[in-house]
Amino acid sequence: MQTAKEIMSSPPVSIHEDKTLQDTIELLAKHRFSGVPVVDSEEKLVGIISDADILRYSQKINVVPKANLSGWISPYADVSELASMQKGIETLHQTRVSEVMTRKVYTVNEEAEATDIARLMNRRNINRVPVVNSEKKLIGIVTRADMVQCMSKL
Repeated sequence: MQTAKEIMSSPPVSIHEDKTLQDTIELLAKHRFSGVPVVDSEEKLVGIISDADILRYSQKINVVPKANLSGWISPYADVSELASMQKGIETLHQTRVSEVMTRKVYTVNEEAEATDIARLMNRRNINRVPVVNSEKKLIGIVTRADMVQCMSKL
């Protein structure tokens, strides 16, 4: 059976905990990812941030509920709602990753077997599993797409 070392993407794309959500949104869009690991200044894994975390936070600060998801703004929209939405977007863009990221992250080491990783993903309903070394430094990531690729080679 293949191990994490054999199927992981390495070096992994990650974001520093002090970056902003604007930086995160741009990174996710650039790579067409739905989430990335979060690291500190020593490249140690401290969390993970996903599009779901960003959307949840957007709702919390009233960006998403006030926005028409079609991108169309009604000519009858209340000006105060538009101002509130603009303030929410500015807040969203300036918020630090460390304020929104998920801190509890399920990880594996590079010797973890693919079947164990798949089981972890299923059991915890997660889309990506960071691979860390003994010092908790991020060395790779296994995504659901990596798992599908692995299964295609069986």
